[in-house]
Amino acid sequence: MRKHVVAIVGRPNVGKSMLFNRIIGERLSIVEDEPGVTRDRIYAKTDWLDHQFNIIDTGGIEIVDDDKIINQIRMQAQIAIDEADVIVFVVDGTMGITSSDQEVAKLLYRSNKPIVLAVNKIDNPEMLNNTIEFYSLGFGDPVGVSSVHGIGIGDLLDAVTDHFSNIELNSYDEDVIRVAVIGRPNVGKSSLINSILGEDRVIVSDIAGTTRDAIDTPFEADDQRYVLIDTAGIRKRGKVYEKIEKYSVLRAMSAIENADVCLIVIDGAQGIIEQDKKIAGYAHEAGRACIFIVNKWDLVEKDDKTYDRMTKEIHEQFIFMDYAPVVFLSALTKKRLHTLLPMVKFAAEQHNLRIETHLLNECLRDAMAIFPPPTDKGRRLKIYYMTQVSVKPPSFVIFVNDQELLHFSYERFIINKLRERFNFEATPIKFFVRQKT
Repeated sequence: MRKHVVAIVGRPNVGKSMLFNRIIGERLSIVEDEPGVTRDRIYAKTDWLDHQFNIIDTGGIEIVDDDKIINQIRMQAQIAIDEADVIVFVVDGTMGITSSDQEVAKLLYRSNKPIVLAVNKIDNPEMLNNTIEFYSLGFGDPVGVSSVHGIGIGDLLDAVTDHFSNIELNSYDEDVIRVAVIGRPNVGKSSLINSILGEDRVIVSDIAGTTRDAIDTPFEADDQRYVLIDTAGIRKRGKVYEKIEKYSVLRAMSAIENADVCLIVIDGAQGIIEQDKKIAGYAHEAGRACIFIVNKWDLVEKDDKTYDRMTKEIHEQFIFMDYAPVVFLSALTKKRLHTLLPMVKFAAEQHNLRIETHLLNECLRDAMAIFPPPTDKGRRLKIYYMTQVSVKPPSFVIFVNDQELLHFSYERFIINKLRERFNFEATPIKFFVRQKT
């Protein structure tokens, strides 16, 4: 299930970025006493009580100015408004309602989204009367806050999260396999989805970055239900030329978080580039089952060693993901496409695999018999037992006499033995070490 999205909007210089920083607990947004400093949207994950959500800081909405940069800021804010489930409308409690506030309010009326009105710069209780004027904007009870001093932030977040219960998020049954198709722009993600579905459900274009949003497409094959999530291509951060693509990155990250399996699409004709590693790293760090898809395989000049050579190169370049299988196909010609869904189903099963404790410890004993625990300065590592604590991804706790004696290389050895014994392919494995006293 995706997280709720909250957007902070308002005219320039009302303290949106400082409020954003206060909510997330760090200084991520640039804060300057100068209108228009925050030109792009800035995203972060945060939580309040039992609610986790994404929050967006936006540039100030200036309606009356025809300046090009102001128009870009307004476009960014509009995208954030469209994406948001709840909008925090920030106004300046020391200045009262301005004509710009009224223009922003008109824009927000048209959004039909829940609005929480935050009257900022209420730095002491005597200033609470300043909030009364803002009832006239028509957004219900204004919440007096001070982003500088942290006053009223809890009340504001209570008001925001109260709306979450009325907002339905996309959710699917446990037996549905959620598949995120990720990769840099123009590697053929949308073409791949169209080929799997057998119809043109997603816009396909040669222009990099055509797909703006993450699109959920449910379908069924061989009595298995799936949801395919097409995402906008993730560009290298330093080369995000189109402003809208920053918004696309958030959607791609959200898709990865909500997936069971990530199909990491690589352009077989162009080969591996550094950005492919970054994208794969996002999926790996999120603990998702992963499959490398080498697309456009029909465009590659091949001999009898090309397949093995490319497979070896992928495992060398993505050395931290040597568990991920590689599928070579062409979304255009559909060659080898029939191999994909069985691999996706297998990856999802491995991602959700649970092993009984006694079988785990049999594997552990066999591993230690082959390669006994090492010693360090006369002290020998003792491993008592291991147990599985969760799935998606499979996660294990191992109990030892001294955590510092368990070197990374020996931990890696045990993980490899788990993979060999229980066929943990296509999924990362999380390992936690606990010292038993």
